[in-house]
Amino acid sequence: MAVKTRTIVGMGILTAIVIVLQALAIGIRFGTFSITLVLVPIVVGAALYGKFAGAWLGFVFGVVVLFTDAGPFFAVSVPGTIITCILKGVLAGFVAGIVYHALAKKNIWLAVIAAAIVCPIVNTGVFLLGCVVFFLKTIREWGQAAGFNNVATYMLVGFVGLNFLIEMGVNIVLSSAIVRILKVIKK
Repeated sequence: MAVKTRTIVGMGILTAIVIVLQALAIGIRFGTFSITLVLVPIVVGAALYGKFAGAWLGFVFGVVVLFTDAGPFFAVSVPGTIITCILKGVLAGFVAGIVYHALAKKNIWLAVIAAAIVCPIVNTGVFLLGCVVFFLKTIREWGQAAGFNNVATYMLVGFVGLNFLIEMGVNIVLSSAIVRILKVIKK
């Protein structure tokens, strides 16, 4: 019974942290989009509670993005925006959980670092895929207006370049530290 209670409380806290961090992330921008720190609690949740916990936290992240940071995309395609935002979060958390648990038996710190790397890669990869599938014409226009001749260059440099690198670096450092602390406390 205590394990279930601990999991429910832990997931409740992580869910609240995801909501607050994403709401605050609107003000942290390098380039076109906000820097998300939300991937940290998603990786922590996936490491502590499993892939479905990671998927849940990713889902919450996607929903909050829909309400806080997706306006320009809603104007182009409501279904495309909903699918892209929800799918990128869910898959990022789910895959982070799979990677963590696949490697944790061999080396817990390698597992955390690998999950912290995979999470932003999946998040950004699904975002870019959604951009190509649902928003390519509009993004091409945005890129041309910003002085880019090539839409791929605009997507990689204008959309995700610096943001992605910062998110991954922060995710690796903080996720590893937090999981290490929580694992020591848990013993």
